Amino acid sequence: LSQQHVLKLDIEPGNETIVAEFILKGFSGLDQRLQQFLSLLLLLIYPTTVTGNTMIIFLMCVDHRLQTPMYFFISNLAFLEIWFTSSTTIKLLVILSSGRRTISLKSCFAQSYFYVALGFTEFALLVVMSFDRYVAICQPLHYAAIMKQQLCTHLVVAAWVLGFTLSSYHLVLFSKLTFCGPNKIQHFFCDSSPLFKLSCSDTTLLWKADSIFISFVVLGSLCLIMVSSMCIFHCILHMPSASGRRKAFATCSSHLTALAIVYGSCIVLYARPSEGVSLETNTIVALLNTVLYPFLNPFIYSLRNKTVKLALEEALGRPEVWLFPRS
Repeated sequence: LSQQHVLKLDIEPGNETIVAEFILKGFSGLDQRLQQFLSLLLLLIYPTTVTGNTMIIFLMCVDHRLQTPMYFFISNLAFLEIWFTSSTTIKLLVILSSGRRTISLKSCFAQSYFYVALGFTEFALLVVMSFDRYVAICQPLHYAAIMKQQLCTHLVVAAWVLGFTLSSYHLVLFSKLTFCGPNKIQHFFCDSSPLFKLSCSDTTLLWKADSIFISFVVLGSLCLIMVSSMCIFHCILHMPSASGRRKAFATCSSHLTALAIVYGSCIVLYARPSEGVSLETNTIVALLNTVLYPFLNPFIYSLRNKTVKLALEEALGRPEVWLFPRS
């Protein structure tokens, strides 16, 4: 038998057998040519994602026009997206290109932890960015006084610390799981739902705790963002200038597009009883979070902006018309 079809087991004292590695079965039902096509597509998307988000960070560091609170938060989000998509996409590329589907128990738990930790951190950053937009639109005269560099740094650090601290419960849940076979995960990465399904332990309470906690984080952050958004829309509608309203709506539209992708996919996956979500649905919808959104992030937030286009043109020393032809 090939390596990917072998159930690797360890025998512990007391003759207890535990699984030492898993087999990721995501997209295994696809035709070989479709798997190769998906692999080539990811080979285009992943480097573009990393390059685009890295470019945002680079431009923010070298161009003084982009050294504002908004782009400081966007560059942190871009940095997060590089690691978030890398935590799952690299392994998916290996699976589709070489067929090596095995992953060790420790690597599986580590991947699941970083997926959740980076996801929680992203929710916190999106709340911070919504607060920044609220102050910029609703309190423009006090924006510079409120959003000082020290406060921005504290908010970003708090988002990262909060995300990784809250997700530590994930390791506590996994420490209570035992696996004695089968070891086939019907997903392309180690998400909690398929792991709970494979565990020999009684996961009823663990599954409910995981679902409730993730729902609390997802829906709690969404509520904060919605409150901020409603305040922003109220301020926009009361702006005396039509051009000012159009500019404000344009600024918010990209942010709302990103929120629709992130929260829409997360609510489908996690903000309802996990046992009610099919593993096939998990696999497809998870691609929105792990591949599509990180890919779109540079275009949604930055590369459509005239200031960013100008900064990129000056950084590369090429005419803007050649880089970004006007319609």
